Amino acid sequence: MMLDLSLIPDGGIGWLEGSGEFTDVVLSTRIRLARNFEGIAFSGRSREGERLRVLQAVRDAHPHVASLKHGVLLRLDELEPNDRLLLHERHLVSKELAGLEPGGVRGGAAVVVSQGLGVMINEEDHVRLQAVRSGLAPHETVAAALQLDRELGARVPYAYHDEFGFLTACPTNTGTGMRASVLIHLPGLVLTKEIGKVLSGLQAMGLTYRGLYGEGSEVVGNFFQISNQTTLGRSEDELVDHLQRVVRHVIQREHEARRVLWRDAGYIIEDKLWRAYGTLRFARSLSFEEAMNYLSGVRLAVGLKLITGLSVYTLNKLLIFCQSAHLSYAEGRTLTESEASVARARYVRQALDAETDPTA
Repeated sequence: MMLDLSLIPDGGIGWLEGSGEFTDVVLSTRIRLARNFEGIAFSGRSREGERLRVLQAVRDAHPHVASLKHGVLLRLDELEPNDRLLLHERHLVSKELAGLEPGGVRGGAAVVVSQGLGVMINEEDHVRLQAVRSGLAPHETVAAALQLDRELGARVPYAYHDEFGFLTACPTNTGTGMRASVLIHLPGLVLTKEIGKVLSGLQAMGLTYRGLYGEGSEVVGNFFQISNQTTLGRSEDELVDHLQRVVRHVIQREHEARRVLWRDAGYIIEDKLWRAYGTLRFARSLSFEEAMNYLSGVRLAVGLKLITGLSVYTLNKLLIFCQSAHLSYAEGRTLTESEASVARARYVRQALDAETDPTA
């Protein structure tokens, strides 16, 4: 089955809009809740028939869950590999659920996508509920996720223990089952070599960091995902309050680092960032890593107001749409790596040409 993106509300990427607090630094806030259903073996021990029971339970509940009123359910085992990769590139499904790791896609793997909300079905847990908002918006995002949680939980009872909270496949998720994360751009701290201290400080405060696509992904383009490590012993609000306090401090450090860079090495930074912009404007072939690194420079240049007329929305969109599955989808065929590099450079040139004509 071919994926029809027009069926997905806001394409599942409404968070690209660049609204919310600190969008010069923070791309998005995400809340994920791990939940399992009573009376069905957890995913690590479940067989095909049990996974299909989970899928059917969500399918039956879906029309009655107000938060998913406009949502669409997609079975991943019915999609082509490139379409599953595209959903992963949009942060709608994990690499594991998309079947992009050894073992392929499992039976019953599916996702419900609604506006700013989603449900991954038969991932590590029976379901993982997800809410995403643009910018730094932890309280708004957790409220949306918990509303969805209440509505679905009223239809399909969760596995819950009075002492341990929500029971999950991985013990580290037991308790609230909540993973709150913020996708943040920190080029100033990287260039001033302060990033190591900041990341070490995160771990000391019970937080962790990952790359653009969460667990197991590498950091590219100076994009980091900061999230809570533990889910047990604190309420959802306490976890979100803590994450927000720490992230606000990191944002302050990033802004300070940018001021130091501009004060102490202004012309060097200016040259570096304009070179990044020039490469994106005129390159005829770009690998994904090159594109991310140059886009990081241009994003910093916009933050420093060196480049004007280029919106955060366009920068966010480039981050998603210059990935390989999106380029193949736009071309209507699977691209080789070299073909994707050429298509990527063309897409970036056209996007920048269409929006801005800055002057040096």
